[in-house]
Amino acid sequence: MKKDFLNAILSEKDDVKARNNMRFYKTGKGEYAEGDIFLGLTYPQNRTIAKRYYETLSIADLEDLLSSKYHEVRACTILAAVLKYAHGDTDEKKRIYDFYLKNSDKVNNWDLVDNSAPYIAGDYAFNYHCQNDLRMLAKSGHLWKERISIVSTLYFIKQGSLDLTFELCRDFLGHRHDLIRKASGWMLREAGKKDVKALERFLDENISNMPRTTLRYAIERFPEHKRKEYLLKK
Repeated sequence: MKKDFLNAILSEKDDVKARNNMRFYKTGKGEYAEGDIFLGLTYPQNRTIAKRYYETLSIADLEDLLSSKYHEVRACTILAAVLKYAHGDTDEKKRIYDFYLKNSDKVNNWDLVDNSAPYIAGDYAFNYHCQNDLRMLAKSGHLWKERISIVSTLYFIKQGSLDLTFELCRDFLGHRHDLIRKASGWMLREAGKKDVKALERFLDENISNMPRTTLRYAIERFPEHKRKEYLLKK
């Protein structure tokens, strides 16, 4: 039940950790999570609560909970949605996917995105051929929707499908926000684990337009001499 779910979260409140999290997740004026409010739960605590209650929560409950002002309520809700998706049949997966896209603006910090995008949006877009949904998110001009789009391709990468990752990373080359630059570099690095030659081709073709942050993330697994070669090209 929704009430029990909320009470379980509130019972773990820790004011010291909450203050630390507010600094870590950039909640100050002008920062990317300005005004977000934390209760001080850890990821393992969020995960435990989500596992305990996800079966009892309806889509309507998830939608209501995702509007919470508390970061950890949204975090637990997203983890519950991931679990419902993973254990659902085809119809349930479609309902969760639609809920996720409809409320993607509320998946509004990098941890919420990274703990859900590959497992809901990425999984569904790959297996049910909805790649254009991710392209639309990428073109939304909305930070968190953009991050969802690129991080979702982690699922594609794990299936050995790299084209969409390279396409979106190319689209994001001129992006000004560090969270998109880092996410793009992360996905490029993951793509390189599957096909390092494909990654090198992408870097060689695009390095002149690539933010240095993206490049550093992308080449993290390269031998030192090759990392230096690419960095010297910037």
